[in-house]
Amino acid sequence: MQHAHLDVERIYSRSGIRRGARHELRSVLALWQRELVRMLRNRAQLIFTLISPLLFLVVIGTGVDTIAGRTGGTDMYLTFLFPGILVFAVQATSISAGLSLVRDRESGLLRGMLVAPVHRATLVAGKCLGGATAAAVQGALLLALAGFVGLSYDPRVLILLFLVLTLISVSITAVGALGAVTVKRAEAFQSMVAVMLMPMYLLSGAMFSVRMLPDWLAPLVLLNPLTYAVDALRRTAMLGVDAGRSETTFVNWGGWVPPVGLEIVAMCLLSLSALALATRRFARVE
Repeated sequence: MQHAHLDVERIYSRSGIRRGARHELRSVLALWQRELVRMLRNRAQLIFTLISPLLFLVVIGTGVDTIAGRTGGTDMYLTFLFPGILVFAVQATSISAGLSLVRDRESGLLRGMLVAPVHRATLVAGKCLGGATAAAVQGALLLALAGFVGLSYDPRVLILLFLVLTLISVSITAVGALGAVTVKRAEAFQSMVAVMLMPMYLLSGAMFSVRMLPDWLAPLVLLNPLTYAVDALRRTAMLGVDAGRSETTFVNWGGWVPPVGLEIVAMCLLSLSALALATRRFARVE
């Protein structure tokens, strides 16, 4: 009789865990859908985030003759620049998810979310996944230009590029969420992004090889998370391109070039760490 009672308790316990997991998953999907709908309705932002990278590609790619000459000609410079432009495209949309979180806090909507019967990690994950999905889709649209900048339309390369781009979107969104839960006003968040993001982008090797920078900037470059995001995307894009013309642009530690797999692991760890810290901080939001 006692064994039967224990079996019933186990069944109910497992059933409760499954129901709880389904409830959390539905909550994540609801927040994910809300973020996508919000971004799709903001047509001005959609247009800007697509046109701005294209302008960068055309103006910088064809106008900076000196840099183009150092990287093997205009065509090769466009090939070199394109991964950096992809990162530029996804970072704006990814960061906007953090801005959405701050505005939800200002409007009082966040307080309503916090009293809902869901885990704080679910709320953060839903917001981040929505922003990362929108960013990855925008990046995928720009991948259609790969052939025009000297890259291959090989489906395997394009799939790898999309996967790396998605991981970069998740990483930036997670860091943006962490920044969003540390400030109370949208203006403060935007100022923080302006001060931090552009220097990080310029020091990532997105527009020129990091080896062209002065030696005293090397520590900042190697400690910059965007450096490895851009490098992983560029080395993936360079599959099928003459390796002899591209290896000199890769990141290296005293002559040692870190493998792409290690850079991807680093981005995964960054994403998980930022999500964990954002969730912990999120629980303290007033």
